[in-house]
Amino acid sequence: MAANTSSCPALMKATSNGVFQGDNPIDFALPLAILQIVIVIILTRLLAYLLRPLRQPRVIAEVIGGIMLGPSLLGRSKAFLDAVFPKKSLTVLETLANLGLLFFLFLAGLEIDTKSLRNTGKKALGIALAGISLPFALGIGSSFVLRATISKGVDSVAFLIFMGVALSITAFPVLARILAELKLLTTEIGRLAMSAAAVNDVAAWILLALAIALSGSGSSPLVSLWVFLAGCAFVVLAICIIPPVFRWIARRCHEGEPIEETYICATLAVVLVCGFITDAIGIHSMFGAFVVGVLIPKEGPFAGALIEKVEDLVSGLFLPLYFVASGLKTNVATIQGAQSWGLLVLVTFTACFGKIVGTLGVSLAFKIPMREAVALGFLMNTKGLVELIVLNIGKDRKVLNDQTFAIMVLMALFTTFITTPTVMAVYKPARRSKKEGEYKHRTVERDNTNTQLRILTCFHGAGSIPSMINLLEASRGIEKGEGLCVYALHLRELSERSSAILMVHKVRKNGMPFWNRRGNNNADQVVVAFQAFQQLSRVNVRPMTAISSMSDIHEDICTTAARKRASIVILPFHKHQQLDGTLETTRGDYRWVNRRVLVEAPCSVGIFVDRGLGGSSQVSAQDVSYSVVVLFFGGRDDREALAYGLRMAEHPGISLTVFRFVTSPERVGEITRVDVDSNNNNGKTLKSDEEVMSEIRKKSSVDGSVKLVEKRVENAAVDVRSAIEEMRRSNLFLVGRMPGGEIALAIRENSECAELGPVGSLLISAESPTRASVLVIQQYNGAGSAPDLASAGSAELDTD
Repeated sequence: MAANTSSCPALMKATSNGVFQGDNPIDFALPLAILQIVIVIILTRLLAYLLRPLRQPRVIAEVIGGIMLGPSLLGRSKAFLDAVFPKKSLTVLETLANLGLLFFLFLAGLEIDTKSLRNTGKKALGIALAGISLPFALGIGSSFVLRATISKGVDSVAFLIFMGVALSITAFPVLARILAELKLLTTEIGRLAMSAAAVNDVAAWILLALAIALSGSGSSPLVSLWVFLAGCAFVVLAICIIPPVFRWIARRCHEGEPIEETYICATLAVVLVCGFITDAIGIHSMFGAFVVGVLIPKEGPFAGALIEKVEDLVSGLFLPLYFVASGLKTNVATIQGAQSWGLLVLVTFTACFGKIVGTLGVSLAFKIPMREAVALGFLMNTKGLVELIVLNIGKDRKVLNDQTFAIMVLMALFTTFITTPTVMAVYKPARRSKKEGEYKHRTVERDNTNTQLRILTCFHGAGSIPSMINLLEASRGIEKGEGLCVYALHLRELSERSSAILMVHKVRKNGMPFWNRRGNNNADQVVVAFQAFQQLSRVNVRPMTAISSMSDIHEDICTTAARKRASIVILPFHKHQQLDGTLETTRGDYRWVNRRVLVEAPCSVGIFVDRGLGGSSQVSAQDVSYSVVVLFFGGRDDREALAYGLRMAEHPGISLTVFRFVTSPERVGEITRVDVDSNNNNGKTLKSDEEVMSEIRKKSSVDGSVKLVEKRVENAAVDVRSAIEEMRRSNLFLVGRMPGGEIALAIRENSECAELGPVGSLLISAESPTRASVLVIQQYNGAGSAPDLASAGSAELDTD
């Protein structure tokens, strides 16, 4: 009796009295838990940062971090283990970890749309079934080898099922993250992988519930039967009760209005109660939470609000503790000798072979090309958190011993780690395929102005929508020819949040993601705004979303521009206007994106500095009354800005003033002439500045909405500033990014913002006499676009 008492760790009090009263904080439960959480978060985030160049999902860093803190590395030091992760603290640690897991599985259930599962196509269903059945069979086969060597004496039936489930799982959230990183979410291979993984996920949970039921410690087989039947009864009752109740709640939650706290608290309480019930049955508390998540209706804003309120706390704070709890059970040192390492190779090979060959065979039967089929096989081989859950349950129920557990964890780590580099090697995503390449109208300036103008306009949030729509309304001209076609691209950063990735599971038929109509009120506002603009102006508007990391979102913009054959891409400036009229940086990353697009875009590019064009609301067509000014120095970019201005001047509510700066006769001999059109424009012959000005003179004589002012310049800086002062009350300035001619050369030295050029920088400077919006335009010039930005490094970006 005394021996048993001495082996039990002493109970820990919750809080200390402080170091000044002689207490060591880490001898108490709460301070120690805080220390553990902080260590885990710092280590896993650091590892995620180090693995980012390899484009690995964060789950890899979290698994490795957990293993490092366990007996495999840092835990080999008894002093560290006793101080930071003493045995007496493990109950609190695992309780917090399982609480986080409970709510994470609830969120995972919320992300599964049962309607889309019912509509799964034959290809995805066939791939899912092959990706489950063959690995499951091979897992059962490998379990016989393991039982004969390192897993002697374990429950045979439960061990067979646990091994089968462990090898047949595809991690749905991790797969989504990898597909998004590789820009494959909206491709055919991405759609197939996501649909098959969703089916696989649900099947895995059903098999896991069966495995748990069979792994009970009861000696009678009837106990397992009762557990299984009680679990089935729970699911049936949940199906009857949960959807009607939550549909009633969803009807009382309206778009754009805050969700009542009572509904959120009631939902979380239901999750906990269902977790308690399934734990009492003997399945696992997480199973009840997952069922609740799956059954909650996805229509309306309620499901999205739940995700927003719960996700960050669970994923960022509690869930990493689960990886540590798993890592503390993983001791790589138990894998010793040729036999153990041979079994690791066998299990890893079996897992990869089953998934890849099973998926490959069915894919080829459906006439999917070989390279895509191989990539699909590797994608379906992705493991992750679900794999760890299965293994931990098996470990806790004595189905898996230490050595088998360590082998399976390393197998899951390896199979997930190889997915991204292998898919990149086998199936490189066509970011800017040459097949999409050649199309005719890559600029606004063209011989036939009656042809359709295609604009790709980009934005980061709902705040810039009114001004952008007002700019588009002004750009539509009059109803002639083929008119205006607008592609509105919502730029969203790819975060680690699963909801940010999984919202693009459904895609538009045109190959780009459609709007996520739940979980993001901003997106709903954007959709409504563009739908209203389309109906009122009769402009063809196609809203789309690009979700990428900030380091390569410019590739999405350029690829979309090429795919949609856009003539110009309009980007928002990286600064926004404050109440006092000054411009403040929104995010420095946006500036980098703009610069990369200027260099790599397949068409002309405009950067829009929004200073409230038309006010804070959308202006209807009949109420448009803008004064637009083109500052013309000469050169390709200025001609493009002028062409855009002439397009706007066709609108009955817009007056256009073209300010042409010409060199004073006294100054002609003092300034070196610059040939601004030395590069050809992709083989096209463009009009000279004089030819364009001749046309403007003729147009201004017959069209009252166009006015030409020619200003002779003696002192470039002074005279340009005085022209801006003269037109300071205008609504919009159109300028070329890199104006040509002698006068522009004199003011280029003052360019503070390279992507806006000298005139754009002058217009937005604090000393500028105008507070009008500015559209800076760069004309497409083949491979030679923005050579100044291409040669400049990123060091300049940090100066702002």
